[in-house]
Amino acid sequence: MIKFFRRIRQNMVFKNKFSKYLLYAIGEIVLVVIGILIALSINNNNEQTKKRAQEVHYLENIKTDLHLNIAQINDYIKTRATAIVSAKTIIEHYEGKPITDLEAFNVHTVNIYTWRKFFQSNNTFQELVNSGNLALITNDSIKNIMLNIESLYKVMKDQEAHFRYDAEILLYEPSYNLMDMYPIVQNYTYQVSNGQAGERMQLSQEKFDEMLLDIKQKNGFVMAIYEFSVMNQQFEEMKAMSLQLLVLIDQEIELERQ
Repeated sequence: MIKFFRRIRQNMVFKNKFSKYLLYAIGEIVLVVIGILIALSINNNNEQTKKRAQEVHYLENIKTDLHLNIAQINDYIKTRATAIVSAKTIIEHYEGKPITDLEAFNVHTVNIYTWRKFFQSNNTFQELVNSGNLALITNDSIKNIMLNIESLYKVMKDQEAHFRYDAEILLYEPSYNLMDMYPIVQNYTYQVSNGQAGERMQLSQEKFDEMLLDIKQKNGFVMAIYEFSVMNQQFEEMKAMSLQLLVLIDQEIELERQ
């Protein structure tokens, strides 16, 4: 093609037909520009295809994280709900109800002592942020919900830290000074494992009665009821956002398959 135009150009020059030569020269330039634009368009389409494939890969991984997260949330909601029941039961004894089953009372008590921190499964989100690839997520609704979940998680961690402080001051410190924790932990482990672990050691009625006179520990169980209830509300909110996010991701992936 280039040789063809070169011959025409030379022929125009020889025949002194400058206007026609100029026209063909412009045509050459236009063809070159068109060729460059086509090449750029193809390259851009290939790049967009690669980015879209990478985005879908991230979305699939986010789905995996969300399913793990929801399973953990359900477990924590159940555990916190059990702890709230235990704390309410203990408060009844502080209010005057006699302890008729030391082992059951012990289980309710240690249910509060052994609360667990929550750590969400968000490895893919962290990878997106740390790699600077968050912009690959083109659906703004998906991106915003992920950011909202992360913000809520930070609020939840603050709530955990607040309860940890209350527990250390109101529960751990006074109980560690008053109670012999070895038989308490051994008996608790025996009860919750159906005798597969721990030991069914004798518990002290006297020490539990003394514990029920300590207003500081009572306040600790009161705060457990309140703060575990707040935590469960936050868990429910995070679960709802996670379920909404799953729907949006499924819709986005389905678009790619069509």
